[in-house]
Amino acid sequence: MEQDMRKGINYMLLSAFFFTIMGIAVKFSGSLPLAQKVLFRNLVMFLVVTLPLYRRGSRIFIGNKGSRGLLLLRSLFGFTGVALYFFSLGKLNLGDASILNKLSPFFVTLFSVLFLKNKLKSYQTPALIIAFGGALLIIKPQWDLSVLPALAGVGAAVAAGAAYTVISHLKGKEAPETVMLWFSGISTLISLPFALVLWESPLPVEWAALIGTGVFAAAGQYFLTIAYQTAPPSEVSIYNYSHIIFSLIMGFAIFGEIPDILSLLGASLIIGVAVFLYWKVRRMEKPPASK
Repeated sequence: MEQDMRKGINYMLLSAFFFTIMGIAVKFSGSLPLAQKVLFRNLVMFLVVTLPLYRRGSRIFIGNKGSRGLLLLRSLFGFTGVALYFFSLGKLNLGDASILNKLSPFFVTLFSVLFLKNKLKSYQTPALIIAFGGALLIIKPQWDLSVLPALAGVGAAVAAGAAYTVISHLKGKEAPETVMLWFSGISTLISLPFALVLWESPLPVEWAALIGTGVFAAAGQYFLTIAYQTAPPSEVSIYNYSHIIFSLIMGFAIFGEIPDILSLLGASLIIGVAVFLYWKVRRMEKPPASK
């Protein structure tokens, strides 16, 4: 069990690392149209996921009849989240965009209350208020268009939270590979016509960045899935927040980005709340000591 925990943590850290590299690749794709970036992220991921699965039959691709509506909904939320996240990455520091993206678990909590009729626990309400307060420190609301990239980052977290909420309905009904195939396939179909209309010829470094977004996204998703299959999600999910640490370090090392004091304070509040909730859940799940 302890060995599985260590493996699960390592897989989660690898997932966070590869998603950070994906964000760096997005920034290296420069001023290419957003639709072009989203297309390559999903097309390459679709090919990477599809090639090993072609011998497993059509069921892995089309899913079960009763689940296809949810698969479509998850894919649309996922596409929206990726598009907004990529937009924010192009305008914000790597660290700020990553911090806002990690608000998604808090939106999952809200959506589970609003749509799944779960009850909000007493300690969750102040935790959510503090986390969203931390987000405001990063957004720094102003009455002009300069706030749009930060709002897009929050919107990406909302869409991701909605996607994860739908995924919870698909648990046990569809294989993870089917969910990934639908998400990447539908996102490719949506972004393809826009990318073709707005197409700009990439430079060699931009070609590498475009392909890298899909490869690193697939690697991040793969290790995330393996982490949750190896160890209990409640035990390893907190290590996904290492994505923020990786992004802050690499943003400084590669792009010379230095977050301001408000962003660092906001990140501290969000990570602190996540750690508190993780500790609270673990404490509640821990069996009482025998007398």
